[in-house]
Amino acid sequence: QVQLVESGGGLVQAGGSLSLSCAASGLTFSRYAVGWFRQAPGKEREFVGVSRWSVRWSGSIPAYADSVKGRFTISRDNAKNTVYLQMNSLKPEDTAVYYCAAAGGMDGLTSTTSYDYWGQGTQVTVSS
Repeated sequence: QVQLVESGGGLVQAGGSLSLSCAASGLTFSRYAVGWFRQAPGKEREFVGVSRWSVRWSGSIPAYADSVKGRFTISRDNAKNTVYLQMNSLKPEDTAVYYCAAAGGMDGLTSTTSYDYWGQGTQVTVSS
């Protein structure tokens, strides 16, 4: 049974930082792209970033939404089956429930429909 478990959410002031973790089990982790999405109240779930694993380069290839580029960083530790989302310079508009998700394919990774497994989400609240 595949499980993705997010942790690390909380309340932070604008300009602060938070680090989220996504721990996976029940899958061959290095074969999956792991994405982060977020959903604010009344809004659709939106792409935040993704980590694809390159076997050729033995490293993570990240990609980000424009809204978080330069502020958020995704990293992964395949030995721990964990992906991290480091969020710096947080803004009130970053407030949302953050989800991690795993995709077996490598295309269309900005779309929720490309992902096979989802975590339960963790709340991030940024106060002004």
